[in-house]
Amino acid sequence: MNRFYQFLTLIILVTLFACKDKTPQSDENLAKAASLSGKVYTAVPEASEISWEGKKPTGTHKGTIGIKEGSLAVNEGKVTGGSFVMDMKSIVVNDLEGEEKASLEAHLMGTVEEKALDFFNTNKFPTSKFEITSVTDAADSNANSLVTGNLTMLDITKEVKIPAQINVTDTSLLVSTMPFSINRTDWGINYKSKNIFKELGDKFIDDNITIAIKVSAK
Repeated sequence: MNRFYQFLTLIILVTLFACKDKTPQSDENLAKAASLSGKVYTAVPEASEISWEGKKPTGTHKGTIGIKEGSLAVNEGKVTGGSFVMDMKSIVVNDLEGEEKASLEAHLMGTVEEKALDFFNTNKFPTSKFEITSVTDAADSNANSLVTGNLTMLDITKEVKIPAQINVTDTSLLVSTMPFSINRTDWGINYKSKNIFKELGDKFIDDNITIAIKVSAK
């Protein structure tokens, strides 16, 4: 009987660790990226960026990620397709200074070998990408459009829906969003997730990352 319980305990432990190490997969039956038909605007990297905020019980950290390149198609004054690429090696932490700032940035980018798998592992995955699949009208004081698209990070692709304010002129285009949240564990970023590692107590990092996007294009 003791051997039976020892065997049962072993099976339970193996199952628990297997669940912790399970890598999420890309969504099935993802919609294809919309075609770039119509007038094409090219993103201006120095005028575009992703703002982010991460939380834990003892506080928050905020920063930015640069946009490397992108293009957006416009038909009859409305965005119909496009994509942009994020430079994950450009992660910046805005609320720290000196060694603390450099240490957290290195940890997020995974440039320290023993911590490469904790967050974004940028040596292996230096970019992330968002591809628009559809844009529909939205009736919101802060957003005139609902942008649906495929977000690829760490080689995992998930569909996200983003309320956005889109302003188009003959020579320029600006896409800006109110802050919205994504669950980092959907892309396999499990470091200190209390929903995966139950023993963390109050030493966890929130699964949700708050993001705001600004893409300026000409």
